[in-house]
Amino acid sequence: MDAPDVSRDLAGKAGYTFLILSDTNTEVIRQYHLLHTGGGPDGTDIARPAEFLIDPSGTVRWRNLTEDIRIRARANEMLAVAKSLH
Repeated sequence: MDAPDVSRDLAGKAGYTFLILSDTNTEVIRQYHLLHTGGGPDGTDIARPAEFLIDPSGTVRWRNLTEDIRIRARANEMLAVAKSLH
């Protein structure tokens, strides 16, 4: 939901070299049922934390959803799942 310039700055600070998409109108966030209404600072709407593994055909093969922004899938967990999908 962050504005493109905010996402770009965060990606730069983290050293990411891949494209970060921005969904300021929450169109895609709503399609994936990831809107956490009132979950942000001062009751603002935010996107739920989520990770997806999507295969080359566009099929979601694995997802991790949480209500807590501090809880994320670990890289080794996602790699293990990706390897198991082959």
